[in-house]
Amino acid sequence: MMPLHIFLFLLSEIYQVAAVTSDVKQDSGVKTVTLGLNVTLHCSCENDAVTFFTWYQQRLGGKPVIISTLMKGGKEASISPAYKERFKVAGQGGINNLVIRDVLLSDSATYYCGILEYNTVEFGKGVFLHVKSSSSNTQTVVHQSALGPLSVGDSVNLSCTVHSEPCAEEQSFYWFRRGAAQPAIIYHNAGECIKDPGSHMRNCTLNLPLKSVSSSDAGMYYCALASCGEVVFGNGTRVQIGGDTAKVPPLLAYFLSVALAVFIIVLLVLTFIMQKIKKKSCSICKGSAASDATGGEINSHDADHLHYAALSLNRRSRQHRQKENVVSDCVYSGVRR
Repeated sequence: MMPLHIFLFLLSEIYQVAAVTSDVKQDSGVKTVTLGLNVTLHCSCENDAVTFFTWYQQRLGGKPVIISTLMKGGKEASISPAYKERFKVAGQGGINNLVIRDVLLSDSATYYCGILEYNTVEFGKGVFLHVKSSSSNTQTVVHQSALGPLSVGDSVNLSCTVHSEPCAEEQSFYWFRRGAAQPAIIYHNAGECIKDPGSHMRNCTLNLPLKSVSSSDAGMYYCALASCGEVVFGNGTRVQIGGDTAKVPPLLAYFLSVALAVFIIVLLVLTFIMQKIKKKSCSICKGSAASDATGGEINSHDADHLHYAALSLNRRSRQHRQKENVVSDCVYSGVRR
């Protein structure tokens, strides 16, 4: 037989996967019902690939036990013998509701709705059914202190005091968390108990430390005592998370604001200087182009007013003095007006 801790580990792993991808929609958190009344636990799944629906019950400190199996499209569910008398399934199509008649104190447990899709088993978030009796079998008072709003990253210690009489059965203490669309997460707590002098009552103290809280820690936390066949809940402590960002020290916020302002001013000044340099460069370029064009026009204009003159130079050869050779050289000189 598979050990209990291995089974619970596998169940938690399945739940972690189902919490992200599961199509199972069921009641979650803590649901309270008065002893002797009827209650309906809702479950549905619209996935066409689902072939079977199931219900499991897990009592405090116990292992999950199968209650029913329903084939999708079937008319009647198969109920385990131990539950046939008061449990039935109202299902049609993608509906798998569990109806419990004449609830007993022993019906206080966590109920999981499951589906079979191909070869994959998925569970809903689970709902804890709390059966409350108008006349308790034990004298028990569970008190929880109020708590102010918290910020992300804060740490807090939830406390609870239980004043109860001893019971023949073993007493167990638990913490339940209920939030919006969240499962009823159960924390087992041993508690520290001392006997009240002068009476047969016991005073117990329970603590639940929450470190570096985030938005996922928000919700209602209940302290509970399981004793003499019933579960007694406290009034609950609400954990409120004030924001999704950590606190920024005022001095740091001031320096960051100043740095941002200086950065913006420097950026504006640099932008202004770059614009001035760009405009000046464009002006110089335009001036150079205009000078070149003017010089070209002047040269062209002067070329039209050039006058040429021919000079005749006669040189006599010293070697042949009897004979004169006349060499005509032409030298041109430009005269401008």
